[in-house]
Order: sequence, then structure tokens, then C-alpha cells
Amino acid sequence: MAETLWRPQGRARRSTRRLRVRASAAVMAVIVLAVLVVPPVVQLDQQAVDLAAKLQPPSWEHPFGTDDVGRDLLLRCVYGLRVSLLVGLVAALVATVIGTAVGAAAGALGGWTDRVAMRVVDTLSSIPHLLLGIFIVAVFRPGVWPVVASVAVTHWLSTARIVRAEVLSLRGRPYVDAAVSGGASRWRVAVRHLVPGILPQAGLAAVLMIPHAMWHESALSFLGLGLPAHQASLGNLVQSARGSLLAGHWWPTLFPGLLLIVPTLAIAGLAGAWRERQNPRRRSELTL
Repeated sequence: MAETLWRPQGRARRSTRRLRVRASAAVMAVIVLAVLVVPPVVQLDQQAVDLAAKLQPPSWEHPFGTDDVGRDLLLRCVYGLRVSLLVGLVAALVATVIGTAVGAAAGALGGWTDRVAMRVVDTLSSIPHLLLGIFIVAVFRPGVWPVVASVAVTHWLSTARIVRAEVLSLRGRPYVDAAVSGGASRWRVAVRHLVPGILPQAGLAAVLMIPHAMWHESALSFLGLGLPAHQASLGNLVQSARGSLLAGHWWPTLFPGLLLIVPTLAIAGLAGAWRERQNPRRRSELTL
């Protein structure tokens, strides 16, 4: 009887989960296609100024409207999303490599290495990410690579903790004990057993870090400390639209903001499906 009652709910959960994953995949496919295809195919200058067409609302000619100097917002949003995604991808990759290396070394070596690494992680975690990022960016000129370095240096800490916990969990597995008892060296145990075990968690951390890095870049650009003002990024677009919003023109702020929110939700949906596939116990609970 209980199984009969739970089965429809399980089917409803599975169908909802599939719908969420398909919608997230479709949204990300459209975003990736737009940022890869539109700039080389559409031979238009996203910096072209047309004062006669400034602050026009969305229309068939300009689906996202125009900004305060008459530039097409759809084209500028595509270029801005392209830059923000590039910054997010590179920063997430660098931060994941750093966090994975530190966490794996702390978990595998233990002892003073673990203690020193975790104290460094705790110390840096006590500093607000945005303040530390502002300090790093302020040392250099505004540009893509200072922003990437700022995001990478401030976002590897959570990955290090996750990887360390996973390594400590793997060290207690029977097959690792069997390999050590069989005379396997520490290097061989790490390469054959520990590294393959932490790659799924490290990959998931990297995927989830992409939207976080995009928001971090947007916050720095909004404050005038990220990318140069003339370079289209979602943060710069929102920052330049503040005056238009106060004057009652909502579209220069709305569409760049949506292009920050929509990829975040889509990546979160795909990452959630990945997490469920990596955790069979959780997946079995969801399919009851």
C-alpha cells in the first residue's frame, strides 16, 4: 500500500527533474550558440553610436531597445555575456585547479601540511571575497586578467575544503587500505585511487563556480574596478544604465540583469542533476 502511494509521487518527481534538466540544457545551448555565432556572423559594430535612436524601447528593430547613446542593447548584451562567460570559465578553472591541489595535498599528506593549508584557508575565508577582490584588482589596471586573478584567488577556498573532505573519505575505503597493505607507494595510491575519486566533486565545484565568478566580475565592473568602461560586460552594462533607470527607462537595466540570472539558474539546474547522478543514495531517495 505504501509503495502504491509513493510511486506516483516518485514519477512526478522524476518528470519534474527531467523537465528542469531539459530546460536548463536548452537555455545553456541557446546562450552558448548566441555568444559563439552572433559576433562573427552579425557584422555590426556593437559600439556604433546613433544619437537619433537613443533610449528607444524594445521593438522589432531593436528587441532589447537601445541605450543612452543609441547602441543596440541586444548586440551589446551578447558581447557582454560573451566576456562575462569567458571570465567566469577561466576564473572557475584556475580556482578549481588551485583548490583541488591544496585540498588534495592537505587530505593526502595530513600532518603539518594539512594543518597549515587549512589555517590558510580559514584565514582567507574570514576576509570578505569582494573586499579581497577589490584589493587585488586595485593593484593592477582594469582588464580581463586582473579580474580573473581576483576571482580565482578568492574562490578556491570552498573547493579546497570539498576536495580535502573527499580525500579523507577515500583514505578510509577498504580498497585504499588494501593497496597500502599490498605495498603500493603513496604516489601510486594517490594517482590510482584518490585523484579519480575527487575529479567528479572538483568538476561539480568548477561548474557551480562559473555563475559565482560571473557575478563577482559584474560586481567589480559595476563598482568601476573591473573591466574598462568601454568594454561590454554585463556588469558594465548595468552600471552604465543607472542613469537611464532613474529617468524611467527600464530596459537598459532589465536585460543585462536577466542575462546574469538566467545562466545562473540554468547552470544550477544542470549541476543539481549532476550531483544526483554522483550520489546514488540521494537519487534512490528521489525516485521513491
